[in-house]
Amino acid sequence: MTSSDRLLFNRQATVHHLLGAGLFADVILWRDKNVTITILIITLASWMMFEKSDYTLLSYVSNVLLLLLTILFLWAKSAQILNRPTPPIPHLQLSEETVSEVATIIRDRTNMLLSVSYDIALGKDPKMFLKVAAYLVLISVIGSLTDFRTLCYT
Repeated sequence: MTSSDRLLFNRQATVHHLLGAGLFADVILWRDKNVTITILIITLASWMMFEKSDYTLLSYVSNVLLLLLTILFLWAKSAQILNRPTPPIPHLQLSEETVSEVATIIRDRTNMLLSVSYDIALGKDPKMFLKVAAYLVLISVIGSLTDFRTLCYT
């Protein structure tokens, strides 16, 4: 293939470049076959586990956390009995600055979303209205092809 054969719709950039030319583009275009196959296998395994076994994500996460908590508890108790070191668990704590930064980011994004929604509702931004309408139709079509649980797991 020549370089002009790899261009999409007579553009100056390749499809790989249009998709960002990174790992995402490599996976989508099957350039990194190992990563792509790994993602497909993990997706298939999750679908099999959740859809076919009627397992839910909440029950799965709950069981994994219960198993982890039980292992850590037994490890700590046995360490006390045998005079061994306890499990190396870091002391996690959110700082006031981190919480303030996250709250500020969420507030700014929400205000931006509300501002754009306001402009669309008043008819000030017809291009954005068409984009939002197209995405909502796309979501509706994809949603009608599958159930919500399968869509979320995928």
